[in-house]
Amino acid sequence: MNRLLALFALILMSCNSTPNSQSTSDSSSASKSQPNILWVVCEDISPMLSFYGDTTAKTPNLDALAKESVVYDNAFSVVGVCGPSRSSIITGMYPTSIGTMHMRTGLDIQSWGKREYKTDTNRFDLEGEEVIQYSAVIPENVKCFTEYLRNDGYFTTNNKKTDYQFAAPVTAWDQNNNNAHWRNRKDGQPFFSVFNFDVTHESKIWKNDDKPLTVEPSTVPVPPYYQDTETSRKDIARVYSNIELLDKQVGKLIAELKADGLYDNTIIFFYSDHGGPLPRQKRELYESGLHVPFMIKGIDGKKGRSSAMVSFVDLAPTVLHLAGVDIPEHLQGKPFLGENLNQKRAAAFGTSDRFDEFTDRSRTVYFDDFIYIQNDFPDKMWYKDVGYRKQVPMMAEILQLRDARKLNATQLEWFSDKPKEELYNRKTDPHNLTNLAENLDYKSELEKGRNLLTEFRENRFEDRALQPEVEMIRSMWPNLEQPTTNAVEMVIEDEKVSLSTQTKGASIAYIVSDKALNDVNFDSGWQLYSKPFKVRKGQYLYTMAERIGYKESTIVTQQL
Repeated sequence: MNRLLALFALILMSCNSTPNSQSTSDSSSASKSQPNILWVVCEDISPMLSFYGDTTAKTPNLDALAKESVVYDNAFSVVGVCGPSRSSIITGMYPTSIGTMHMRTGLDIQSWGKREYKTDTNRFDLEGEEVIQYSAVIPENVKCFTEYLRNDGYFTTNNKKTDYQFAAPVTAWDQNNNNAHWRNRKDGQPFFSVFNFDVTHESKIWKNDDKPLTVEPSTVPVPPYYQDTETSRKDIARVYSNIELLDKQVGKLIAELKADGLYDNTIIFFYSDHGGPLPRQKRELYESGLHVPFMIKGIDGKKGRSSAMVSFVDLAPTVLHLAGVDIPEHLQGKPFLGENLNQKRAAAFGTSDRFDEFTDRSRTVYFDDFIYIQNDFPDKMWYKDVGYRKQVPMMAEILQLRDARKLNATQLEWFSDKPKEELYNRKTDPHNLTNLAENLDYKSELEKGRNLLTEFRENRFEDRALQPEVEMIRSMWPNLEQPTTNAVEMVIEDEKVSLSTQTKGASIAYIVSDKALNDVNFDSGWQLYSKPFKVRKGQYLYTMAERIGYKESTIVTQQL
């Protein structure tokens, strides 16, 4: 209780006692119109909603939002699993270029994440080789894009999943917890708020087993790569039932926005972090793993459908563009929405590396109506015996039927070795079952896909992925020790404070308070430092620095 009271006092003092410290951001944003932006993010679903033609689940709230939105028919995650996908979303970079492509690196799943790892205890076995758990050290110029929003006056909140493959730096969010909400901002301050709903996550197939099915198993569609059994139908019905639960949660959030009178002037994104949760969906490069539901309700009244190709690497630059914030040159994605755009994405790329205890490497490109895939290790089968996935009842049944030789040829294909190249026609083969790579009628499409992927791979978009993971970790963590951010150095002249740190790429956070604080930790009240600010004599200044992947610095305290 004392700790909670101290944290509450910390937030109040940091918000109320430092009017001068944020005047630069607030004054710059006051002169331009900045929209509110809300992200409604779910997990692990493909475009299996009514506005994509699948009416199995009843989703009145999402349907209503879709009628006022632009629905995108070609939106793709860059990886078919959450951690690498979310690292791309928060940075605007391909995971293979910043070293976040292996699932999973550490324990940062919720909120701020785990910042310090003990290498003598945090280890896992990777196909016979012991690998430490680690936080990815990404290139020094790469930030969470929300820092650029904060620096321009936005109030940023995340409720609450992060799962970036690194701990979220304290400078990324104004609030990042179960209570994070646009309602906590200053009057008139524009907001960027993210709400993450996990009710459709893969784990909810078995964790929600005690909940009633609201979708009748006999009515669900069964893809041809599954056995049509009672177990399969029950799991598929659970997925659709979870989507109906999601719809209720989204409806409640939208109702809050409307109650606050903010619905009409808030841009709303809805999407899933990657494709479906079932076997041969999650972790795959096929449409079932990368193709996601995606819609945007704007404030310009536009609605309908768009065939524009969207990649998750484009989300960060798009939000920055909509907010009127300069897009850093290093971002690898491009904005697809807003004014004065002269680029249109012609292809979307996806990558596949280690998933939990199984490592591999494949790359894909989506273009026109086709999917082209390169498998760097064709001696490995498509199927990965990931232990986590085997908690899905139908996965256990698939393995039993395989061993009993009761699967048909289509269902057995997943358990064969991969070819070097794959080519699928998305329009005529939505389940990606017929490989056209050796079909001479599709020679031009094969060559186009090959050329697109060659350009991607030669563009240094996968530099970090070509190292064995053990070597990559050693380059990030010399001697397998997590580096630590250097402490903040202060220069105080005429009641103006300048802050710096010797760690390249680190961001600096600070708190100014009229009273000494008894409990200062990394998760509350920190402001993002961007330029010198004024303070008053007698105030207390708390500072810390953090580079992504490093331990945060010590907190330096100074009474002025």
